[in-house]
Amino acid sequence: MKIATYNVNGVNGRLPVLLRWLKEAKPDIACLQELKTSDEKFPEQSLKEIGYSSIWHGQKSWNGVAILTKDGYEVEKIEKGLPGDPEDVQSRYIEAKINGVIIACLYLPNGNPAPGPRFDYKMTWFKRLITKAGRLIKLNLPVVLVGDYNVVPTEIDAHKPERWVNDAVFFPEPRAAFQKLLKQGWIDAIRKLYPDQKMFTYWDYFGNAFKRDAGIRMDHFLLSPDLGKRLIAGGIDKHVRAWEKTSDHAPVWINISGK
Repeated sequence: MKIATYNVNGVNGRLPVLLRWLKEAKPDIACLQELKTSDEKFPEQSLKEIGYSSIWHGQKSWNGVAILTKDGYEVEKIEKGLPGDPEDVQSRYIEAKINGVIIACLYLPNGNPAPGPRFDYKMTWFKRLITKAGRLIKLNLPVVLVGDYNVVPTEIDAHKPERWVNDAVFFPEPRAAFQKLLKQGWIDAIRKLYPDQKMFTYWDYFGNAFKRDAGIRMDHFLLSPDLGKRLIAGGIDKHVRAWEKTSDHAPVWINISGK
């Protein structure tokens, strides 16, 4: 099973890029973040025409997450929204059980400008995620926590760490929260495969960042222990970042073996 994640930075505006990548990469499951569209304007039909069914949790102009599956996959137990705050209206979490694997697609808040209310919301949301993750890992089922975490976990995950010290994605608090997830038993799939390699998933549109490879890694796959044992490959489709009118993120993918 090939599972991918992609912050599309506007699913309708960048639909040609998304469709091109899906046709090329052919993931079985693709998790999308930052849809920036209301539920009724999600491009369900365009995705269906190339063989993908969709579930999504949209929000006009901001946020939004979706899970795409190749036709024929069994999708059940759909949950929208991260538990813990019934007043939180931001669309940042969607979860489904697909062919026996729980896929939780998330778009963690960015938190900038920081310090301030946005950073406080980021950390409150992160605490709720840690609580949810703790419940999921105790199920002893195959689970994937995947998406744009807006966290650069370690210095190796940034081209120049000193460039990011005043950015909320590199603040000590979210980095510590990410480590708290790992201490629950979750496995950082890309780091398991490439423990010492600098690999990036995001490059700013400014400062010629992509051509200089001045990026950061903040799109992550966290796997439950049993699923970590089935991890056989993974990587970053960096070339997609060079396409015309593309997102500032690149897709990330893993391959999981059968039971």
